[in-house]
Amino acid sequence: MSLARRGAPDLGDARNRIVSGASSAASMLEESFAAAGSEACRGAFVRRFDATARAAAAAVDLQRAGGAPLPPLAGLAVSVKDLFEVAGQPTTAASAALTDAEPATADCPAVARLRAAGAALVGHTNLSEFAFSGLGLNPHHGTPANPVTAALDSTPRVPGGSTSGGAVSVATGAAWAALGSDTGGSIRIPAAFQGLVGFKSTQALVPLDGCIPLSPTLDTACAITRSVADAVLVHGILAAREVRPAPRPLAGLRLALPRTLMLDSLDDTVARAFETALATLAAGGARIVEIALPELAELAVLNAAGGFPAAESWAWHRRLLADRGKRYDPRVAARIRRGETMAAADYLDLQRARRDWIARVTAALAGFDAALSPTVPIVAPPLAPLVADDTQFFATNGLVLRNPAVVNFLDGCALSLPCQREGTLPVGLMLWAPALADDSVLGAALEIERALAAREV
Repeated sequence: MSLARRGAPDLGDARNRIVSGASSAASMLEESFAAAGSEACRGAFVRRFDATARAAAAAVDLQRAGGAPLPPLAGLAVSVKDLFEVAGQPTTAASAALTDAEPATADCPAVARLRAAGAALVGHTNLSEFAFSGLGLNPHHGTPANPVTAALDSTPRVPGGSTSGGAVSVATGAAWAALGSDTGGSIRIPAAFQGLVGFKSTQALVPLDGCIPLSPTLDTACAITRSVADAVLVHGILAAREVRPAPRPLAGLRLALPRTLMLDSLDDTVARAFETALATLAAGGARIVEIALPELAELAVLNAAGGFPAAESWAWHRRLLADRGKRYDPRVAARIRRGETMAAADYLDLQRARRDWIARVTAALAGFDAALSPTVPIVAPPLAPLVADDTQFFATNGLVLRNPAVVNFLDGCALSLPCQREGTLPVGLMLWAPALADDSVLGAALEIERALAAREV
């Protein structure tokens, strides 16, 4: 088992081992299976796909033996959040309400693209039930403890959500990448809490067909990886497009630093790591420009009634709640039921207000390669108090969602990468921009990742 750390082998390194003959896809898959069965990975998987994964790895080894070019993912382990349909498997959203779900008759498009790229799909991963939490707690399958923070202190901490099991699978080496979803930070929060890379692409670039929805207005299919280069590779596969990260040197980057909202209530660890990262980038020549961006202060009012997640999840869940409401996590059910009282006129008003808000924020960010913010204002919090206390749970959940959810409301793209010093609790640095600036964000992230890694040498 190999816990994620800066400089650890990534998907690209693993593929090179297979291409060079230093290892086989089958043997590397067995290493991933061993990690998946370790104590550090306990609770990360809802169900495993061992047989089909082994078949995928074996097929890649046969291709190599025959001298054929290998597919991009080369039989390497990739996990799938239990929201996405995988042929022959049920899709249950880690909920007791869907335990009798019928197996899918076909892969959803995102899964099909990964499989076609040579992924060995190793299993459906755990999540906050129906993806409705940024903390990753699940009373049905158990909450996987954060394996990265466990190596640094003795306090069990949350994994982050909702893609909790996906992040744990990557952090422990059970998978090289994790397919997940991001509605308000569900990829970037667990990435930040576990020292990983989480890229939320522009929503329209990856199809959501065959994925259990939370909020169709905000949901995005995307992935957690170990490096920015891996994020570029996996995004290209999921979006079925050639990704062209702009090759800009650090000294050529112009980055916005919004002062409104996103720097509020930072804990000391996050504040230190963020300020140190900014200093490193500035020393490398990046131009960091503080801007007010007062539009961010409007979001609390705009979403006061529960926003799109409440309205749209109620539309999907209302019949299932009526029939099986007692099987839901009560905290999830309470958030969904907020949508019951939202009038159609209020929903349409929110759609119009969002369009106006997006236009104003996009105009304010014109001329910048990306904006910079802490991904989450706090490090991964201790698990036990959040299990026991509803008030603390909801307050903490709102706090961790605050920064990343801005990008979903913007219909933008964002990448979280680790910015902490080695040996300290993970902290995420978020680069974000309006819609379809994905390649610009990825290009800037490659340079920033290099700059942050160089300071450790």
